[in-house]
Amino acid sequence: MKVAIAGAGNVGRSIARELLSNGHQVLLMEKEPRAMKVDTVADAEWLLADACEIATLDEAGLQTCQVVVAATGDDKVNLVFSLLAKTEFGVPRVVARVNHPKNEWLFNESWGVDVSVSAPRLLAALVEEAVSVGDLVRLMSLRQGEANIVELTLAEETPYIGKRVGEVPWPQDTALVAIVRDGRVLVPTSNDPLESGDELLFVAAADAEESLHDVLSGPRAPRKTS
Repeated sequence: MKVAIAGAGNVGRSIARELLSNGHQVLLMEKEPRAMKVDTVADAEWLLADACEIATLDEAGLQTCQVVVAATGDDKVNLVFSLLAKTEFGVPRVVARVNHPKNEWLFNESWGVDVSVSAPRLLAALVEEAVSVGDLVRLMSLRQGEANIVELTLAEETPYIGKRVGEVPWPQDTALVAIVRDGRVLVPTSNDPLESGDELLFVAAADAEESLHDVLSGPRAPRKTS
């Protein structure tokens, strides 16, 4: 797979190394000469240019990329790059970094973004995931909320402890994709039993999350009003 990354700072270079180690072809684009640390990711292709210029993206052959990553430290640059990649070059998958949470609402399909990654939101979700048992935690949104990756750790009082995956009346538009148990990742089958402490990972439509929570943990108690 060919991936183009706009921004060769610490984030961009780290992404590039990970992708290269997985056998992908990577192009790093950077407009600041001092950030062109080619030796740090020697196996990547490097291009000194402005990722917001159509001529640059044409030179980079962006139309041949399956994925692009907007990884600069400037949200405006990330949005423009994402929009050009999607609308001008037809890149199938656009992933964009959100630097400032107040700008998160902009990173949607209107700007060509398929997946936005906000470090503060991810960290908050991971904190929730670490301390929450029996509550559904949203880890990441896919295609701007049409579907989400969510997690729930089964409590002892969960009604389906000891039941098989196929016996649970899963809500429509939800898919159990993995069970994390005792440090192992299991690909679930309909015959696998559920155990207390299992971490369940789902892909679920946003409007199915409440039903999924209700199935596994019971309806949420109404909030008290003052």
